[in-house]
Amino acid sequence: MSSDGTVRLERNGAIGHVILDRPAKHNALTQQMYRQIGECCAAVNADHDIRVVVFSGAGERAFCAGSDISALAEYEDFWAWRNRYDYIPPIRAIRKPVIAAVKGWALGGGLEVALACDLRVAATSATFSAPEVTLGWNGAGGAAQHMVRLCGYGNAMRYLLTGDRFTAQEAFDMGMIEWLVEPGDEVAKAMEVAARIAEHSSVATQAVKSAVRNAMDSTVQSGLSYDNELMSLCFAKIDRDKQQDSGG
Repeated sequence: MSSDGTVRLERNGAIGHVILDRPAKHNALTQQMYRQIGECCAAVNADHDIRVVVFSGAGERAFCAGSDISALAEYEDFWAWRNRYDYIPPIRAIRKPVIAAVKGWALGGGLEVALACDLRVAATSATFSAPEVTLGWNGAGGAAQHMVRLCGYGNAMRYLLTGDRFTAQEAFDMGMIEWLVEPGDEVAKAMEVAARIAEHSSVATQAVKSAVRNAMDSTVQSGLSYDNELMSLCFAKIDRDKQQDSGG
């Protein structure tokens, strides 16, 4: 394995499993890993047999400790940073349901990876934080956007302004985590949930994801119209399947 770390995609039936694999550095992300995340996301979108995606971190101590701070020196100036390859949009661009299986540290960019997923399973021992403000900047990977929607204005401001760490129980209580499990069970639980979702029509689950994402940015009236169009697409898929089954 490269000392720069790697991100790998494994497949378990209809479930794609993206693993951040740099355990010696708590899965801290490098520029190489940014691009590998993008490649894995593109691969799961292109593979029609993959219906659900799980993200996890290798090793025992961390989901992801964020971006490798030492790697920031690789950027020539602020303009190079502004135009860097961003790994969060590819995660958000996955059309299929995405579940984060979090253990240990989920800090900075690691927190943002988890927040970019649709659902989150966390071990009770997991620890979260957005420490960027303590370093003199804000997080650019969606912590503000996702936290305020999941956890409310006050909780988002509390943790983004202080950089304080918070526990898995606190994350669960404020709506950031959907399932809490015993340490070591987070991937198994995520796989269990993924398997249940994978039993449904991939068109239906992708329609649900698209509808919910759209609802965060639309009015109720325009959202209802969008939901109706998505449902029509689902019906079209059902009709086509019926025709194929009947030999038509």
